[in-house]
Amino acid sequence: MTKRVVLLRHAKAERPARIADFERPLTARGYADAGAAGAWLANAGHLPSAVICSPAKRTRQTWHGVALGMAETPVGRAGVEVQVGGGPVVSYEPGVYDGDASELLDLIRRVDPEMGVVLLIGHNPSISGLSQLLDPVHADPDGLRTSGIAVHRLSAERWTEIGPGRAPLDGAHTARS
Repeated sequence: MTKRVVLLRHAKAERPARIADFERPLTARGYADAGAAGAWLANAGHLPSAVICSPAKRTRQTWHGVALGMAETPVGRAGVEVQVGGGPVVSYEPGVYDGDASELLDLIRRVDPEMGVVLLIGHNPSISGLSQLLDPVHADPDGLRTSGIAVHRLSAERWTEIGPGRAPLDGAHTARS
């Protein structure tokens, strides 16, 4: 089984006054784009067996939209892994919100070895930085846009072996409604 890590930058979020960055919600376009991202992932055959998601409101809402787009029903809370109806194991990890690319890489290294496709939903600059770390030659030097997807193929058999230059870019997409 070929292992893949799918990196997804959260969908378009609002910037309301007096709302903490962590609590920023998606815009109407963001909700639509998240669903479109989920549909693209399903159609491309990249259904995740594990999801690692920032606990920030906009990333949680992105995941819920993606899951709906893939016809899944996500459930969970920060720091808790859940699996619903045969869907992916979902983990809301605080380190995705404020971690750098190397910290995100460490989260992937801890994924259950049986998992084939890991979806990581996060923020810039770390999510784009991780894509560039995994494939410095082919990753978009401008980074992922909102709802941007980068699919990387693991060149090793175990998640513990993922590292700089060890997961070539295997596809990219930007979901826009």
